[in-house]
Amino acid sequence: MFVRWIVVAWAGFALVLAQEPDPTLAVRQKALEAVKTGQLTNAITVVSDAIKTHPQEPRLWNLRAQIRSLSGDSSGAVSDLSEGIRLNPKSALLHQDRAMERFKMGQIPECLQDFDRANELSTELVPYNWQRGIALYYGRRYSDGRKQFEAHRAVNANDVENAVWHFLCVARQEGTNAAVKVYMDISGDSRIPMAEIHELFKGEAPEAEILEAAESAPEDPREKRQARFYAHLYIGLYEDLLGRADSAREHLRKAVALSGARDYMGQVARVHLSRLNPTPTTPPSPSKP
Repeated sequence: MFVRWIVVAWAGFALVLAQEPDPTLAVRQKALEAVKTGQLTNAITVVSDAIKTHPQEPRLWNLRAQIRSLSGDSSGAVSDLSEGIRLNPKSALLHQDRAMERFKMGQIPECLQDFDRANELSTELVPYNWQRGIALYYGRRYSDGRKQFEAHRAVNANDVENAVWHFLCVARQEGTNAAVKVYMDISGDSRIPMAEIHELFKGEAPEAEILEAAESAPEDPREKRQARFYAHLYIGLYEDLLGRADSAREHLRKAVALSGARDYMGQVARVHLSRLNPTPTTPPSPSKP
């Protein structure tokens, strides 16, 4: 799901650049060229210098936030997006982007405020907003999450992940038997091992079958890694749903290790794992003799 969002987001941003020329256009184009060549520090410097000259331009704050996000600086991205929202409070895009960065930081209540606001500001966004659905799951707003994934199905009918997250919301609220009864039928998701993952949540495929399917992925390193990531992520979620915390942690640790730094679903694995891991406790001070 994440890959589709990135493609749409950057395509939309390019369209804005083409249709709305302004004094900062050349600067933003220069920064984007630096991003394309992996020069993120240079890109941030270019935008930062432009912000000094045009501090009231929300698109500059948004662009620097996107670059900071790519560099792994979610805190900095949230700061920039907050300034962009102050300048343009009715921007659904800015609220959506801040929501995703807050999610990465594990700030579930705060990210849900932004996701909800983004949906309010843009009815066109609502069916595409699967990121909100996942956050709703972690915010324990299972009924709202179920509705979000049902809305997403209208624009993405062949996504096993959407069906699984819908299943998880229903199962948490009404139990697994109820979830099976309304489980979305999916055909056409060719990603490995999505077909087996779909069967797993129906109770019709053993976990070993998912792992075996992942190993059958093409030898291309990226595709193989992605298949293994999805296998461990969704087995981990399934194990957690069944109350098998130790097994869930084991699979989610493997998913995190396999995920890319810029992969949103990798961030989901990190958030879930952090919620399973026990809170560290301060060791007691040694007693005085």
